[in-house]
Amino acid sequence: MTFKSRAVVLVCLFLTIFYFSSLFSHTDAQNPPSNYYYVNPRQYEKVDGVDRYSAFIFIGGVPRSGTTLMRAMLDAHPSIRCGEETRVIPRILGLRSQWKRSEKEWRRLNEAGVTSKVLDAAISSFIIQIIAGHGAPADRLCNKDPFTLKSTEYLASLFPNSKFILMIRDGRATVHSIISRRVTITGFDLTSHRQCLEKWNTAIATMYQQCQSVGAYRCMIVYYEQLVLHPEEQMRRVLKFLNVPWNESVLHHETLIGKDISLSKVERSSDQVVKPVNLDALSKWVGHFPEDVLIDMPHIAPMLAELGYDPLANPPNYGKPDSIVLKNTNDLHQNYDHWYRKAVAVVGDPSRVDRVPGP
Repeated sequence: MTFKSRAVVLVCLFLTIFYFSSLFSHTDAQNPPSNYYYVNPRQYEKVDGVDRYSAFIFIGGVPRSGTTLMRAMLDAHPSIRCGEETRVIPRILGLRSQWKRSEKEWRRLNEAGVTSKVLDAAISSFIIQIIAGHGAPADRLCNKDPFTLKSTEYLASLFPNSKFILMIRDGRATVHSIISRRVTITGFDLTSHRQCLEKWNTAIATMYQQCQSVGAYRCMIVYYEQLVLHPEEQMRRVLKFLNVPWNESVLHHETLIGKDISLSKVERSSDQVVKPVNLDALSKWVGHFPEDVLIDMPHIAPMLAELGYDPLANPPNYGKPDSIVLKNTNDLHQNYDHWYRKAVAVVGDPSRVDRVPGP
């Protein structure tokens, strides 16, 4: 990275920290905004009982893989608070990774006294402030920023009692959703299914390896398709993994949107998670890939087979849904105008909401 690039990154980081610090300044403490949880800026290592030994929950995966659905379902649990994507946590982790990869940069930092220990303390404090400060307090705090799980090993070392949920979805469905919804992701060429599949393959391979590295006790893999087909079975499994008591509310997240669950107007999945768990997005990718890409699929995206998908199945067979999911899907189709209006009310932009069920 050039000096100019580093300077820009550091300035952006400073402005980010300044922005969040200003939200929770002493002046604002008298009348804090209603949607913010007050954080004392003097508390860097600990925030109202939250520290690096807290049992944080990190949800990640390639964007458009069900991370928002998972966090909405967990947000419905009275003991858990996830909230919207912070966007800054994966960036600070990415910045640290860049420094670590550059032998010259890492040597400069160490010469300046910015050792691994110092940097780890600063980054963990930053992450604690963001997670604790961007929403209401809860027994279990959760973060959903998809690309954080590219740093699972590092986060596991920073937060020894944390747990991780890696959301995995058929890469063809993920790529179709990214392209059709024009989701901007650095490095993804939205004009090329082949290139996006290659990028998906690289990203999920990294996350999968990191998840495997920290072990099944720390990182659980959840398949989006199985979550949609069998929500109760999968959520019981997830809550057991997290050591959180079962609560039926996680199966009805849509009833809590705008109440206990807040959604971001800018996240591309917000218009979809206002609806109950349904089947509409599972196989929407079928019929949208060029023939040459379908033929080369095993070579373009070998992680499909590694993760248990049939790269040549077109259409795929993900399994038989539970009766409640069939009912949800039928109700959704019969009352789609109602759900359309609800989605528009959440995101504030009709052009971002499908008039018919979408990917």
